Amino acid sequence: MESNCRIPVACCRPRILLLHALFWGLVSLRVFGAALLSEEKTTAGKPVVAPCWLLENFVVLEECNSCTDFNTKTQTVCRETGYVELVNCTKTSRQEYKSCRSALMEDHLFWKFEAAMLALTVVFAVLVVIRQRWLDRLASEKVRRQIESI
Repeated sequence: MESNCRIPVACCRPRILLLHALFWGLVSLRVFGAALLSEEKTTAGKPVVAPCWLLENFVVLEECNSCTDFNTKTQTVCRETGYVELVNCTKTSRQEYKSCRSALMEDHLFWKFEAAMLALTVVFAVLVVIRQRWLDRLASEKVRRQIESI
C-alpha cells in the first residue's frame, strides 16, 4: 500500500535531518551573531554625543576615500564601511569624518551578488535535472512492474 506522503523518504533519514539542522543552525547563528555584533556598545562613563552631521546641514570637504589599515583599527567611522569623507557642519563649523559608501565598493558588491545568484541558479538547475531523472526512472520502473504483472 502506497503512502500519500509527499515528503521523500530520503529527506527523513537521520543524517539528512542532522545536515538540515546543522545548516539552519549555522544560518541563524550567522544572522543573530551579526545582529549582536552590530549593536553599538557604549560605556557607562562616557555620554554618547551624536555627530554634528546627524543634527545639522553639512558640506563635504573631501570626497569618499578608502581608510588606511591604521585608520580602520583606530577610527570607529572607518570600521563601518572602510570609507570616510570629511564634512564641515554649517552651524557649528566643526569638521568631522563621516562613514560613506564608495561607488567602487558598491560596484564590487553588485558583481558579488550577481555571481552568487548565477551560482545558485546553476546549482538549482542541476538539482532540478537530477530530480527529474530520478522521477523518470521511478515512473519507468513502475510502468515496467505493471507490464510484468500482466
